[in-house]
Amino acid sequence: MNFAAPVAFLLQVDIWETLQHNGPFEDLVLAILLCFSVFSWTVIFSKWNALRGARAANSRFLRAFRKATGLEAVVALSENFRPSPLVSVFDFGYEEVERQVKRRGAITNRPALERSLQLGVSEELAKLERNMGALATTASVSPFIGLFGTVLGIIQAFMALSQQGSTSLRTVGPGIAMALVATAVGLFAAIPAAIFYNHFGHKIREIGARMDDFAMEFLNMTERSFGE
Repeated sequence: MNFAAPVAFLLQVDIWETLQHNGPFEDLVLAILLCFSVFSWTVIFSKWNALRGARAANSRFLRAFRKATGLEAVVALSENFRPSPLVSVFDFGYEEVERQVKRRGAITNRPALERSLQLGVSEELAKLERNMGALATTASVSPFIGLFGTVLGIIQAFMALSQQGSTSLRTVGPGIAMALVATAVGLFAAIPAAIFYNHFGHKIREIGARMDDFAMEFLNMTERSFGE
């Protein structure tokens, strides 16, 4: 069987002309896919900038924290590193330290301090993971929506074939082209979303591990400064 002729015809199809002859359901499928794609790319650029800023601020704050002589010195410097998730973890821990020191003059309840630090870590992870579900949804749903558009295009092609009684490629070509366009748009939305979902997930796990390590450093500094 010679496949060269059908492929050559499809390459010559005017996509914009094809889209103008779409039915309302086909247009709805493409509109949904385009919305998914635009939203996912918005999330991608926003998350990229947020994670890059968080990692850079974390590094700067961690250097300042390790050079500080005590928690009070870190408090004075923390406002300069506010985008850093580590600063929020520090705030949670320092508030608990203040409560215990005011009552008894020393850290007497280490588990309470550890829980406060863990709450800070959990809250910052929740912020970093915001809108990650949108990328996961786009990656998993868009191919199926594109497949639905493909099915609609094939149905349209067979309806044209039955109505005109012609088996020429020019009869079924527009429907096939529509099917291919829907598939392509679905993949265009899904593939970047899946790639960046995995990429950002790895970066967030790295930041989470860094926050856990910082919590241990905070406990060590606290025990040196306020331990019984």
